[in-house]
Amino acid sequence: MSAHDHFSLCLCDLIRLLWSLMLPCFYLSFLLTTILFLFIMGVRSWLQMKRKTRRVQDGRPAVAFFHPYCNAGGGGERVLWCALRALQNRYQDVSFVVYTGDQGVTAEEILDGARRRFNIRLPRPVKFVFLKHRLLVEAKLYPHFTLLGQSVGSIFLGWEALTEFVPDLYIDSMGFAFTLPVFRYLGGCQVGSYVHYPTISTDMLSVVRERNPRFNNADYISSNPVLSAIKVIYYCVFALLYGLAGSCSDVIMVNSTWTLGHILALWRTPNRTSVVYPPCDVQAFLDVPIGEDNEEKEQKKCHSLVSVGQFRPEKDHQLQIRAFKKLLDRKEVEPAGREAVKLVLIGGCRNQEDEDRVLMLRGLCQELGIADRVEFKLNIPFQELKKDLTDATIGLHTMWNEHFGIGIVECMAAGTIILAHKSGGPKLDIVVPYDGGPTGFLADDEDNYADAMERILSMSPATRLEMRRRARLSVSRFSDQEFEGSFLSAMEPLMSTLRA
Repeated sequence: MSAHDHFSLCLCDLIRLLWSLMLPCFYLSFLLTTILFLFIMGVRSWLQMKRKTRRVQDGRPAVAFFHPYCNAGGGGERVLWCALRALQNRYQDVSFVVYTGDQGVTAEEILDGARRRFNIRLPRPVKFVFLKHRLLVEAKLYPHFTLLGQSVGSIFLGWEALTEFVPDLYIDSMGFAFTLPVFRYLGGCQVGSYVHYPTISTDMLSVVRERNPRFNNADYISSNPVLSAIKVIYYCVFALLYGLAGSCSDVIMVNSTWTLGHILALWRTPNRTSVVYPPCDVQAFLDVPIGEDNEEKEQKKCHSLVSVGQFRPEKDHQLQIRAFKKLLDRKEVEPAGREAVKLVLIGGCRNQEDEDRVLMLRGLCQELGIADRVEFKLNIPFQELKKDLTDATIGLHTMWNEHFGIGIVECMAAGTIILAHKSGGPKLDIVVPYDGGPTGFLADDEDNYADAMERILSMSPATRLEMRRRARLSVSRFSDQEFEGSFLSAMEPLMSTLRA
């Protein structure tokens, strides 16, 4: 037998062996796929039966918002309550539900908190579904692979929400995109989403590729080329999964031009995506005059720099404190007879992690020797927030790639000179020229912030007043009324399905 014939026989034997091994695998895969399909259809039928039973009892459709931190005091919560108020006013024959992970509070206390913090009252009560496993989406539970851990955790939290209450229409108002396929394919619901901030963005990928240290890119990773390469792969795979999950949404609303660009790049759904600027209670601040009353503010001996934002790591309060320290260190800032300055940090704490961060920031102030010049105000009522903003000279913001910045708009409406980060929504949508002149200042590092603070404080009262007036006129496009009109228009295709 020739070598060629011997090789052919060996090859035939190898093919027979592989086929004998692969055929059972094909059968097993087909069997498992069939079982999984039947299981999913069984779960879907069970959930739809629960919805039909509920519809018979209630007699009307239900819209549910997924917002595990609805009792927090941030801009995302303001969107939630304004959206609910708009829908309740328009659709009297629809029930509304909020999935929340807040424990130890009642529905009345949550609604009272919305009234105190945001000056929002709902026309009628909403039902709250209190979820027991919010810990699954807490970042502290996942010291590594945080994005993936929180996203997988949100799937289980979404499953808990779905089994507790099966709505007709589901809206993710907090950015947990991986809950969308759960409600769409298992619950058989129409789904919509309001995206404040993409879970992952092309900017985040760039930070890792360029090995820049950030709050979400630790020094030990950015300094190691192997770990950086692994993280790039991880981010790319996660971005693909995130895009697939987000594309399940029937209607997609984003809060800024910056967010729109990233969502279109990741979700690839241009026909279903629109910009709906978040609601800012500008009218409550615009009611306060800045003419003659502002002269009194200009003449007072102490100018305040006010920051408004939740105490989260990405808000970068450390940058505010360090830039403020540099401002104080410059001898020309406070010569004899010049006014003093103070920094006021206003924000909400969602959990113990945020409270620990406040303690760390207080410690930083002590370390820099400026504790007597920095004041912390946590979870304050709306009226106190309004007073602090209208009394302030400078509104301060330091978050890199802030998706929008409700606090920035409120500062401008209150009559402060805004100093925001030169990126994201503030750069593209908010602190932009209006009527041929600037509406504020942008900066991106400690020195730039300190320079801008000094420049603002050295401006004449008349120049500051002119910029304040221009900024106030520019923020009318971010009012509650503008939000409600845009939100209801975007939601109309989904709401119309409830009448069918």
